[in-house]
Amino acid sequence: MRLLGRVSALVVLAALVTIVSCSGVTTATIDSEDKPVPTTVKQAGSTLASPATSTTTTTTTTIVDSTPSDQRTMTKTKVITDGPLTPKSVEASSGGLFFAQNMMYSHTVTVYDRTFNKVKVILDSVTLADWGYDGHAGESKGGPVEMAFSHDGTKAYVSNYQMYGAGFDNPGDDKCAKGDWDNSFVYRIDTKSLAIDQVIEVGPVPKYVAVTPNDATVLATNWCGYDLSVIDAKSGRETKRIDIGRFPRGIAVTADSKTAFVAVMGTQNIAVVNLEAGTVEWINGVGQGPRHLVLDSTGTFLYATLNGEGKVAKIDVASRTVVAKVASPSQPRSMAIAPDGRSLYVVNYASDAMSKIRTSDMTQIQRVPTGHHPIGITYDRTDHRIWVACYSGSLYVFDDAAP
Repeated sequence: MRLLGRVSALVVLAALVTIVSCSGVTTATIDSEDKPVPTTVKQAGSTLASPATSTTTTTTTTIVDSTPSDQRTMTKTKVITDGPLTPKSVEASSGGLFFAQNMMYSHTVTVYDRTFNKVKVILDSVTLADWGYDGHAGESKGGPVEMAFSHDGTKAYVSNYQMYGAGFDNPGDDKCAKGDWDNSFVYRIDTKSLAIDQVIEVGPVPKYVAVTPNDATVLATNWCGYDLSVIDAKSGRETKRIDIGRFPRGIAVTADSKTAFVAVMGTQNIAVVNLEAGTVEWINGVGQGPRHLVLDSTGTFLYATLNGEGKVAKIDVASRTVVAKVASPSQPRSMAIAPDGRSLYVVNYASDAMSKIRTSDMTQIQRVPTGHHPIGITYDRTDHRIWVACYSGSLYVFDDAAP
């Protein structure tokens, strides 16, 4: 996604569209989730100053507690409003830093530490010609959506919803049909210097980004391209795009780095992508509007938020069947899984709340209020804390402590 500041008001424009799936005619609710209309537009741009230091070191202390996660109780610890903050997502690094990706109107990634101090504001401005991309003179800006860390913790990859600047004349949006939209870019940030050190062209309107466990491949779902960008991490270049279907979003990758599950939000299905062969199989009929995916640590169960029907599905990976669902109203968006696999933490966008779900029987065991429009979430396994990104302009932090 403590000092209690006033959350800046944003009015979120929701557009509902009726779609036709690849496998037949169906209707699904797709939310125009990425374009809030603020009452006061904050354009950080090149005028926003960052702290003078470019290198940061954090000290971490692991809290040792063997209490199972489904026997813990969440309590609110902190509300952060010192930004700029219009966070679409928040991700915890293994080194104790928390990166909030601020969508349109802020054009930044804001970095915090475990003491809730703001470490740095990273601007999304780049000169693409400096990175070998001709045809884009001068400065270009992005719109940070999601982030994924390399598993060695040294790099962070950020997807940009669309680009602004010379040569970008046909950006896609949340209601796009597949067409000739502008490509966008993924930025790589070095987690030591906290600076952009690589720029990678992908498809139009990339939403989710993931790194394979072997750190060899980066994946990005292109919302308006209806496909998946496959990036070679070593060269920093896209190697191929794999057709997926209407509005691909969340990604989960198996431990052997060979298979990616992709939530296809414009359908009721999840794609099963063979990353070596580039082929696609399907888990059909999961539910309306699958958005976000997580795998448990054993790879036995896959969990999917179903934004269109207000539920979370538990899927047996071996049989590729849904074995249980639980209500998580309304509009469950992103989720995190506890390291022990016994609990899911799900943000419910339209309810201004977070649900804690016990995975063994898919029962909601706790529900806590958050700021307006919670949309991103991350779990810090070092101190058992959950960070929630609220699109209206705040980060909520909860302790998940033993009773």
